[in-house]
Amino acid sequence: MGWGSAPQRWNGWLLRILLLLILLRLLLPAPILITPGPRQTVATEHPIVGVHTRLTDEVEEWKIQRSLQMVREMGAPWIVEFFPWAYYQGSDGDIAWEHPDQVVAHAEAQGLTIIARVGLTPDWARPSDTPLTYLDEEAYEDFATFTAAFAERYRDQVDYLIVGNEPNLSYEWGYRPTTAEDYVNLLKVVYPAVKETNPKMQVLAGALAPTLEPEGSPWGVSDLLYLNNMYEAGAGDYFDGLAVHAYGLTFPALSDPDPEILNFRRVELVREIMVDQGDGDKSIFITETGWNDHPRWTMGVRPGQRIQYTVDALSYAEENWPFVKMIAIWAFRYPAPTKSYMDYYTLVTPEFVSKPLYDTLKRFTGNEGIDGQDS
Repeated sequence: MGWGSAPQRWNGWLLRILLLLILLRLLLPAPILITPGPRQTVATEHPIVGVHTRLTDEVEEWKIQRSLQMVREMGAPWIVEFFPWAYYQGSDGDIAWEHPDQVVAHAEAQGLTIIARVGLTPDWARPSDTPLTYLDEEAYEDFATFTAAFAERYRDQVDYLIVGNEPNLSYEWGYRPTTAEDYVNLLKVVYPAVKETNPKMQVLAGALAPTLEPEGSPWGVSDLLYLNNMYEAGAGDYFDGLAVHAYGLTFPALSDPDPEILNFRRVELVREIMVDQGDGDKSIFITETGWNDHPRWTMGVRPGQRIQYTVDALSYAEENWPFVKMIAIWAFRYPAPTKSYMDYYTLVTPEFVSKPLYDTLKRFTGNEGIDGQDS
C-alpha cells in the first residue's frame, strides 16, 4: 500500500511531531525579560514606615518586582524580608543565591532599605526528626558561616541582619525549652563572624515576640524577662540594635503600656530595660506590627479601627520614640491566600489589589496618585 515498514512509519510520525513542536516554539512570543531597571527613590513624608514582605515563596520574578514597586509607591522606605538558610544551602556546602539575588536586586532598584531576617536550619545541620526551627549549639558555627557569607555577598546592598526570629517562643526554638543563654551563645558566634566579613552590617538581636508566658512555661518566656536574661548572659556586646514585635491585638495604638498587657506601646517597657542596662544608645526596630480585621477572629478589630490604629501608631512613634528607627507592618502581601485569619493582616491581595489600609498609608506618606505609570 506504499506505507512502508512499521519502523519507517513510526520515524515519519516522530519527524512530523518534531517539526510541529519546532513550529509552535517559533510562534510563541519571546519570554518576558524582567530587569530591575534604573534605581528609584522612595518619596515619603514619614520615613519610619516599613513593611514585612513575604517574598520567600514567590517564584515568579515579575511578582517580586511588582510587590517591591508597590511598596515604594506606598511610600515605605524599609522592608523586612526572610532569607531562610534551609532553602539555600545543601549538604554539599553550595549556596543557591538565585532567589535572594533577585529579591535584593529588585529591592535595591526600588530604593528600599532591606532588613534581612535569617533563620531555619537545613536537615543536614540538625538531628533527624526535628523541625526547621531547631538550631542547637552543634550547628552554631555552620549558621554563622552562612550568615557571614550572606553579609559578604550583599555588602553595600543589605546593611541590617536579624539573627533568628522570636527566640523566646518554644515553637521558634524547635519546640524545646527556650533560654536567653542559648540565644546569647548563638549571638556570640554569629556576631564576630558577620563583622569580620562585613563590618558595616548592623546585627539585630531578636526579634522578640510579645508574650506573657512566665519562666518555666513550655510555650515560651515573656519578652521582658527574656531581654533581662539576655543582658545577664552578656548579650550587650553582641548586637547593634534590637528587633521587636509589637502587635496591637484589640487595643488602640495609644493604650498605656502595662507589663500584664500585650499592646503596641509595650515597646516602651522594652526600652526601659535597655536604658536600665546601659544600652540606651542602641535603636529599636519594630520588625512586625499591625492589627487584624478578620470578622470572626477574637483578636481582630473592625476594618476602620485597623486603619485608624495603624496611622495612630506610626504618628505616635514618630513623635515620641526617637529610639525607634523603623516600623514594619505585617504583612505586605502573601504569594497565595492562607485561607485563615492571617490573610487579614495583609495590605495587598495575592492578585495585587490594594486594600483600604494600603491606600490610606499611601495618602499618609504623601503618595496619593502615585502608581506604576510613574516608575
